[in-house]
Amino acid sequence: MAGLGLAGKMTTQVVTATRDLELAKKAYDLRDPTLSASAHSQALVPQNRETHSKGGAFIKSIVYGGLDGIVTTFAVVAGAAGGGFGPNVVIVMGISSLLADAMSMGVGDALSSKAEVEVAKRERERERWELENFKEGEIREMIEIYENRGMSKEDAEVVMRICAKYEPLFVDMMLVDELGIEPPDDSGTPWKDGLVTFGSFCFFGSFPLAAYVVLGFSGNMDPRSLFGISVALTLSMLFVLGAIKSLMTTRSWWVSGLEMLAVGSFVAFVSFIIGFLIEEMLLSSGSAMGGLH
Repeated sequence: MAGLGLAGKMTTQVVTATRDLELAKKAYDLRDPTLSASAHSQALVPQNRETHSKGGAFIKSIVYGGLDGIVTTFAVVAGAAGGGFGPNVVIVMGISSLLADAMSMGVGDALSSKAEVEVAKRERERERWELENFKEGEIREMIEIYENRGMSKEDAEVVMRICAKYEPLFVDMMLVDELGIEPPDDSGTPWKDGLVTFGSFCFFGSFPLAAYVVLGFSGNMDPRSLFGISVALTLSMLFVLGAIKSLMTTRSWWVSGLEMLAVGSFVAFVSFIIGFLIEEMLLSSGSAMGGLH
């Protein structure tokens, strides 16, 4: 997973800082006001230093691709197992679905991210043009927005007129407050996001198939045992993926893991039941046709 960006780091020139970010995060986790005050009172000396990992930027793609990979592949495995198909059929159907869906997910994630950035850039250019051609009107709009959020008219007037002196800042504020659009990240990498989604889909999605690929060809294990191992691997990776998701939230890793496990288990159960019902329908249909002859 390191190759997908989890271990990616960057070296930057830190000019000024008014807090120790890691200490501030720890203070929030512990709900410790004293520790928070300490974090914000520390001034870091300007220096070249390695910052925290950029992997957080890819957590969304990892979870997004991984969850879909596990659920989609297990749905195929469960449906095939519930339908009474043999290990060879499960492997062929599973691998075909895994690769096709992973490619679709990766490309879709990249294109959607790219489209979001392009829309944000276009809207930023429009807001910049409006600010250049009718600055007073844009300031009045922002004052009204902040008044509606509870700020007094006098304070909103002072704040917005000060901010309007810094046009790039003010344009980004208009994007967020008027349109609800995050300012575009010029250093964004939509195709890298797509690659992370593709890799995560393949990695996590391979676990429901692992038992069949490793043990299925030997013919020494019955289908029920193979499916049981597949279920165990699937549930384990759902929990792991949920724990990874906790990196984006304030929830503990085990709560996030159990939540993902519960949701994924429900989907897996539904997939198996659908496969079982389809098998029963086909058998009933075959019996009825046989009776006619």
